[in-house]
Amino acid sequence: MNRIAPIDLSFASPSSSVSKYDQLVDTAHTHHAGASTVARRPRPIRKAAPGIALFSPVHYERNYAYPLLIWLHGEGSSERELRQLMPNVSVRNYVGAAARGVGISREASAGFSWPQTDEGVDAAVERVSDCIEHAERRYNIHANRIFLAGQGTGGTMALRLALQFSLPLAGAISLGGALPRGNCPLSRIHQARSLPLMLMCSRESRVYPSHQVAADLRLMHSAGCQLAIREYLCGDELYTDMFADMDEWLMEKVCGATSATTV
Repeated sequence: MNRIAPIDLSFASPSSSVSKYDQLVDTAHTHHAGASTVARRPRPIRKAAPGIALFSPVHYERNYAYPLLIWLHGEGSSERELRQLMPNVSVRNYVGAAARGVGISREASAGFSWPQTDEGVDAAVERVSDCIEHAERRYNIHANRIFLAGQGTGGTMALRLALQFSLPLAGAISLGGALPRGNCPLSRIHQARSLPLMLMCSRESRVYPSHQVAADLRLMHSAGCQLAIREYLCGDELYTDMFADMDEWLMEKVCGATSATTV
């Protein structure tokens, strides 16, 4: 695991400056005009609507139907996390979308949150549906390759929406977010059993401790859900290996490969 450079996805502040992606692609695209080389700076992050951001993959091919990865940010952040997320997952494999939380966070960062209330959940369903609609308007999206992922409270909301609602999802990932509790998250148990899920947790996490992970695993096992598990020997920090594992799992689903449940 790469413990040298932890990844910070806290992008709540509107005054945040140049992103990691901007640094990576400043000179990534060039074209030759005679003897000179002219640099062209791509703009991969687009505001599709208030509260929604879109990511355009490098060398986008309009004749190829791309998987869509929808991201729900962690507590106290915003949809601007997409700038940091996609370069760590893949700048080529997916169209990316991110939704802003539907509540105001109580954390000092004063970003947004994903409240697990009836109103909050209904608003989150609408926000994710808007992500799909705006992405399909601008890009060629494969209808059967839409994935939902999130971190912390965003991960918990991603699991709830995937398990409880009839969104057109091919799978869901929670990175450090517990299974949802209350309001019948397993009310559509027969449909939930056919949906691939990935739970990513850290052994030393204070937000999602090991005893809660164990309880969630027992619940999902008894429900008969398809669940891949990844555990990391760290606390609540984010590392590059986590996003590499996310990309690998997603591409397994995109390419039709199957893998056994991993604990």
